[in-house]
Amino acid sequence: MAQQRNKQNKQGGPRSAARLAVVQAHYQLLMADEPKLELVTKEYIDHRLGAELEGEQFVDADAELFSDILKGSWERRQEWRDLIEPYLSKEWSFDRLDKILLATLCAGSYELVARIDVPAAVVINEYVDVTHGFYERAEASFINSILDKLSKDVRQ
Repeated sequence: MAQQRNKQNKQGGPRSAARLAVVQAHYQLLMADEPKLELVTKEYIDHRLGAELEGEQFVDADAELFSDILKGSWERRQEWRDLIEPYLSKEWSFDRLDKILLATLCAGSYELVARIDVPAAVVINEYVDVTHGFYERAEASFINSILDKLSKDVRQ
């Protein structure tokens, strides 16, 4: 999987790398016993964005975009829950979602609502690409479907 993420970062540029890092950092916060947004943000900016990992050099991510999306996706996660839950099937609750999918949906939701400077199609495509770095096709289709429906409601 590291190979796939490295490949994506090299092709996507600083903004794509920032989005991938946001999903990873958001996941880290979700898994922490005591999540500390400021500490994780600083850790990523100081030591991970643009770093070499397993012999591969990552693209230097857009740190400002990374910080903005991570803060907005994390601090407003209840808002994203409320927006996303109506699009989930009755068998799936927000809490049943895999944490990477949850992190991806929160980041995508934040961008769709708060970053109107970025076209909805770009936001959706970027997070579908991030999802491909972790999963097979079904999960990427799921992310595409949810973010597409959400974008139609919040970007009228």
